[in-house]
Amino acid sequence: MPSFDTVCDPNLVEVKNAVENTAKEIATRFDFKGTSAAVEFKDKEITLFGDADFQLVQVEDILRNKMTKRNVDVRFLDKGAVQKIGGDKVKQVVKVRSGIGSEDGKKIQKLVKESKLKVQAAIQDEKVRVTGAKRDDLQAVMAMLRKDMADLPLSFDNFRD
Repeated sequence: MPSFDTVCDPNLVEVKNAVENTAKEIATRFDFKGTSAAVEFKDKEITLFGDADFQLVQVEDILRNKMTKRNVDVRFLDKGAVQKIGGDKVKQVVKVRSGIGSEDGKKIQKLVKESKLKVQAAIQDEKVRVTGAKRDDLQAVMAMLRKDMADLPLSFDNFRD
C-alpha cells in the first residue's frame, strides 16, 4: 500500500553554517564595531546578543538572509522573548523547530480525515505517516497539506509505492 511520511526537519549543518556566516559578518561590519552584538548556536538553539532591541533586529535580519542563501526555510525559527542580561545588554533565544509537535500532528490528521480522500494518517513520534490505495490520492494530500499548513515547513519523504 502506497505511503509517505510528513516531516519537519531542518538541515542542521546548513543552519550552523548560516550562524557562522552571520557571526563573521557581525565581526566585520562597521556599525557593529565595539558593541556586544554576537550570535551562537548550540543544541538546536540560536542565541542573539546585542546592546539594544534595535541591534537584535539587525542581527536577526542578517541571520535570516544567510539562512535564505543556504536554502534553509526561516519558518523553522521560533523566536523567544527578548531578555535583559545586565546593564543595557539584551539577548534573544531562537529555537530551531524540529519534528512535528503533537498539536500540529493532530491538526494534520484532522485535515486528512476531512479531505474525504481514501487515505489514513497516523502520528508516529515526530512525523505523520499517510497511507492510501492510490498514488494520486497521496499526491492530493501533499498538495492540500502544503496549502493548509503554510505556517509549518513540511517536507515529505519515504514515499513508497
